[in-house]
Amino acid sequence: MKKITMLLLCVLMPVASAFAEPSKPLSVDVLWQLSRIGNPTISPDGQYIIAPVTQYDVPEDKGSTQLWLFNQDGKSQRAITAKGLRVSEPVFSPDSRTLAFISQRDKDEVGQVYLLPLDGPGEAQRLTDVPSGVKGLKWVGKHLYFISSIFPAKNWQEIAEQLTVDKDNKVSARQWNALPYSSFDHWIDEDREAHVFRIAAKGGSVEAVTLPLNKQLPRSSQSAASYDIDPSETWIAFNANGWDNQVDPKTDIFLAKIGSGKVENITSANQAPDTNPSFSPDGKTLAFTRQSINGFYADTAKLTLLDLKRRSEKVLADNWDRSVTRFVWTPNSKGFYAAIDDAATRRIFYINASNGKVNAITDATNFSQPAIANDGTLVAANDSFLYPAQLVSINPKNGNRTRLDHFNDDILADVDMGTYESVTYKGYDNQDIQMWVHYPAGFDRSKKYPLMMLIHGGPHNAISDGFHYRWNAQTFASWGYVTAWPNFHGSNSFGQDFADSINPDWKNKSLEDVLKATEWFKQQPWIDSERLVAGGASYGGYLTSIILGQEHPFKALLIHAAVYNMYSQLAADFAVHSPRFGNYWDNPEIYKAISPHYGAANFNTPTLVIHGQLDYRVPVGQGFELFRTLQTRGVESRMIYFPDENHWIMKPNNSIYWYNQVQDWMTRFAEPGAK
Repeated sequence: MKKITMLLLCVLMPVASAFAEPSKPLSVDVLWQLSRIGNPTISPDGQYIIAPVTQYDVPEDKGSTQLWLFNQDGKSQRAITAKGLRVSEPVFSPDSRTLAFISQRDKDEVGQVYLLPLDGPGEAQRLTDVPSGVKGLKWVGKHLYFISSIFPAKNWQEIAEQLTVDKDNKVSARQWNALPYSSFDHWIDEDREAHVFRIAAKGGSVEAVTLPLNKQLPRSSQSAASYDIDPSETWIAFNANGWDNQVDPKTDIFLAKIGSGKVENITSANQAPDTNPSFSPDGKTLAFTRQSINGFYADTAKLTLLDLKRRSEKVLADNWDRSVTRFVWTPNSKGFYAAIDDAATRRIFYINASNGKVNAITDATNFSQPAIANDGTLVAANDSFLYPAQLVSINPKNGNRTRLDHFNDDILADVDMGTYESVTYKGYDNQDIQMWVHYPAGFDRSKKYPLMMLIHGGPHNAISDGFHYRWNAQTFASWGYVTAWPNFHGSNSFGQDFADSINPDWKNKSLEDVLKATEWFKQQPWIDSERLVAGGASYGGYLTSIILGQEHPFKALLIHAAVYNMYSQLAADFAVHSPRFGNYWDNPEIYKAISPHYGAANFNTPTLVIHGQLDYRVPVGQGFELFRTLQTRGVESRMIYFPDENHWIMKPNNSIYWYNQVQDWMTRFAEPGAK
């Protein structure tokens, strides 16, 4: 009788008055409502904190980034640039009174440097008129430094004319006579070179810095991390190819006295990459990261110091088995703060520049590269699986953080994120493997749930405790699945041996780790062993393609941007094993042993294949080749092709479609929800 009465009440009364309003899941629609905070910067005097914030208009299918100003006490935030304008790379003047940034506004064809006064009213004023555009902005002393991709034999007027001719040219053909020809999602014009330039903050002519040195920055990609200027504006340190081989370039650091016309390769003896040059605030030392194995991007990066007067090198924390990246000098030049991947969490560490001692400042959740003021104020972006990036200040003594922004609170107020935890299970050779497990909202251990096994890419990019927009485990869990991210053999942040253990055999150790993770779940009383699905992208798509050709327990698979054929992967901008282990004509046994397409005779699992046309890291032919094979084999399969996406699905409506298609596919073969 009580049950009937309650049902009648629900019918006769408005739901909101009968019960508290139910919470909503972290759906893909919610993901695209969230404001996305980028890495902050702080003025030298500590008075101003600036961070880019991107917001998306789904109906218009585009985003808009503004620069926001925050107080140290977290009580105030306001936009200082207008909506609808491209804006990026904010940097402060040495006296903290002016903010410089890159923007494209009014009649700008490309991004230019703009200056905005912070100590009084005023609009941002354009400083540069560089026809080839600017990026990699730094403000040192009296000058602003930037990178531009130019035609090296032409002046600015001739460059502008050439760009106009190219834009109006009706011939769409491209021509290359050497590598590289592409990088991720864009073609590389072999007639152009990336160089560092500078312009006085008060205005005037643009001065070439690296062009007279006859050394261009790396052709595939460049950023502000590709070079640095010492505080006195005497020296530039920058990355360039250290040998003539353009197929497999060697990234070195070159040092030059600005205006001298002379340049020195200071890392020629090391056969692996030396990157991220950074002068100390006192100008006495150059810090950079050094790897030892060429062709292995996840090789442990060691923080190395060069005494500029003595020309002596010192490696800090040489025995510490973690890569030092995303670092910043302390104002007194006595150490560094760095965001370092450590056991699947990106933590802030302090590294002593004298003795190399390392101290962890933060514990759980992820942090971006920190920014520091002259008074020691430390700020960063902080996120976790359960919340998107937030702007925080960090107490360097105990790691306590104070939130400085108020974005997304209203959107997430009634969103139930579910829960997650880190577990350890026995994988390949009975070794410990860390895995993130995500539970749907309202998870009930007395019931049984389906499992969605997620296989990360890289292969060396471990999944860490941060908020992910493209493959959000909590969004997948909101459909009614327990969702897992195992950090299998090959994942970074667990030490050099663990990361390098799958080279060149990409297949067997990580495959066993994933299958044993699945066995671990099957032993849990709250998992339904008959409702298991799996998927991955890039290397994760590769490993899922390997699973497709093996005996496995999954009812359906998702394969996104997969390396499916190790031979045809040579058409990519990166040929995986070639630089380190040779090409397939040198060592054919390697490629035959690990290429997924050799398992095609065993393909019999329903598979959703997704690929983007602009993916030059894993060319789109890989996806169509897999789809044709599945169809030829008579396997139920679907191919989703994005003509305007790259290795990732980046546009709002495409992303929403992607999530909805994945949900549709997985729920067809593994019914979601508890039973």
